[in-house]
Amino acid sequence: MKASEVNYLKFLQGTKQFVVPIYQRTYSWKKTQCNKLLKDIIRVGRNVDLPAHFIGSIVYIEKGIYQVTSVSQLLVIDGQERLTTLSLLLSAIAESINENDDVAGFTKSKIKNYYILNNEEVGDLQYKLKLTDTDRDTHWRITKGLTQTDNASLRVDENYKFFINKIKDGSFSLEELIKGIQKLVIVDISLDRDHDNPQLIFESLNSTGLDLSHADLIRNYILMGLENEQQKYLYETYWHVMENDFGQANYAKYFDWFIRDYLTLKSKSGVIPTVSMIYEAFKTYAIQHKDTIEEIVKDIYKYSKHYTNLLMQTGDDPEIALILKDICILKVDVSYPFLMEILNDYENGILEKSELIQILKIVESYVFRRAVCGIPTNSMNKTFSTFTRSGINKDNYLECVIAKFLLLDSYRRFPRNDEFRESLLNKDVYNFRSRNYLLRKLENHDRKENVVVDDYTIEHIMPQNTNLSKKWRDELGEDWETVQSIYLHTIGNLTLTGYNSELSDRPFVEKQSMKGGFADSPIRLNRGLAKVSTWNKESILKRAKKLSLKISKIWTEPSIDPDILDRYRIIHDEPKANQYTIETFAHAEYMDGITLDLFNTLRNRILNLDTTVKEEFKKLYIAYKTSTNFIDIVPQKSKLLLILNMKFDEINDPNRICRNVANLGRWGNGDVEIKFENLDEINDRMHLIEQAFEKHNDDGA
Repeated sequence: MKASEVNYLKFLQGTKQFVVPIYQRTYSWKKTQCNKLLKDIIRVGRNVDLPAHFIGSIVYIEKGIYQVTSVSQLLVIDGQERLTTLSLLLSAIAESINENDDVAGFTKSKIKNYYILNNEEVGDLQYKLKLTDTDRDTHWRITKGLTQTDNASLRVDENYKFFINKIKDGSFSLEELIKGIQKLVIVDISLDRDHDNPQLIFESLNSTGLDLSHADLIRNYILMGLENEQQKYLYETYWHVMENDFGQANYAKYFDWFIRDYLTLKSKSGVIPTVSMIYEAFKTYAIQHKDTIEEIVKDIYKYSKHYTNLLMQTGDDPEIALILKDICILKVDVSYPFLMEILNDYENGILEKSELIQILKIVESYVFRRAVCGIPTNSMNKTFSTFTRSGINKDNYLECVIAKFLLLDSYRRFPRNDEFRESLLNKDVYNFRSRNYLLRKLENHDRKENVVVDDYTIEHIMPQNTNLSKKWRDELGEDWETVQSIYLHTIGNLTLTGYNSELSDRPFVEKQSMKGGFADSPIRLNRGLAKVSTWNKESILKRAKKLSLKISKIWTEPSIDPDILDRYRIIHDEPKANQYTIETFAHAEYMDGITLDLFNTLRNRILNLDTTVKEEFKKLYIAYKTSTNFIDIVPQKSKLLLILNMKFDEINDPNRICRNVANLGRWGNGDVEIKFENLDEINDRMHLIEQAFEKHNDDGA
């Protein structure tokens, strides 16, 4: 490795080409970063006392692959964002200088021939900077002053126009800008491919994880160590196609999440990688996997097709796409590992189309029913991950999936019709996140000429106005305020109309009979309202019950023969080997007297932290977990030992009651030990336990 400090413009001079390798991410700087760099350049340009401004390092491979031509081609490992941004700025300056003008020693031709182009070369080699495929054409069109195509790189084109407009707005002079650029300094770091390890250097340079997404790091990890031809083949055949399938905006936003879901699907242990550790999880997966890098990339590519289908409904079948769109509206991303598996099985002919559609509708119903019933969502990622991990009998695919859903219990349950319908009666539907989705599906059920719900407004039959007219108060009865408070936003009191302002707070009979009123409406939700003589609590509840019955037939409860379900229940409930209870684990003899009182009190507090908390008796301790164990309790004579699954330096312990057991033998998971000997200590202990719970209460749930 050779490193030296050098003036940036001198660094660009000479016949050379900086090549951003295919595995590097596309240009990603936004206007914010461009504006910050521009302000720094103007500041140093205006201040005669500042001799230089350091802008970071440019790291590249000097020898090895690129030695075929007379142009020195340098493979950029780090610094492509600065190279690209300054190239765009130099192009903007050149565009802003008149043909024969000289500004601070700069002319249009000097900028282009010294710093943007290799003047004597032709073809690709004439450009000093060669970006990745997505950005290359847009950048080269800028350097040549050509009109952009429709599929221009968003960031490259946007930032070039930003610089052009900043130069035009007159807040600084071209001379100040050029003087600032002349003072820029970098550290020039050249690597020798035969002696330096670019991957290790790259990881070290990006160890903070702030600059690159995990998807970028994974792509670089896969491709960086390969020879050029294999890099090009894997990138162009698989990775670049994936980038295009996602699109520039969605690739940046969702690709990390896709990799997370892919690793969740492939995990045999059921571990769901945290978002901050996706890159490390992928490296572990790739190292442990027996397939070649090409086979891994090919498999990622295959599942990316299913992911983009879930995300953007890119499949060919309109019936399947319609259901996937509804699932997407419900924002049930946590189901994607499971859905990718069933889409892959459908593609491979393992699952029939009718079966796929039924499973997708079950997933949709499961998620929607739980939302209506107010069941917390933070356990669903683990629920869906168990579907793939525990295995589905694919000889009886649909039957097995239905049984698995019906056998979910407690906070993971599939809400049955009674619970679902009862919840709908008093649900605040008006402020419900999925309100428009519910009304759209309800209005358009079993009709071919669909109503576009967004073209209508939501009408409260009983008005929202707290100062109700006498006619409304009389109709609702003496407890009208209570009726309005409880039932105002419920499904029984809501409908759709194009005449919201006309209906306003009018009495019910006027809303019913006027032009555009309920009796004159083409909206199906209004049909029953034409036959109602008065509107009060009984009317609202009667309509709510009727609608809830219809809703439960749209978002159906799956069914299966009871005898078949019983067979699955036996498998589902079969006791595991070494399954312990409070009576059978190793320290059961201590669970009496004060120890039992301590345990029962603490146990109740821990289980009340969240519905996702699970209790599990091990041989030597009792574990409490969400995504993983966050506390393990070891009973002893007259006290409990609490082991928190945290590093000792992570715990906030103002009363200094924690002990560091990192290098000591202990039962349980974690480096933090606490004694619990007296019921008066419960609040202090819970303060510490809650920290461990928050740490492991999975952020992707």
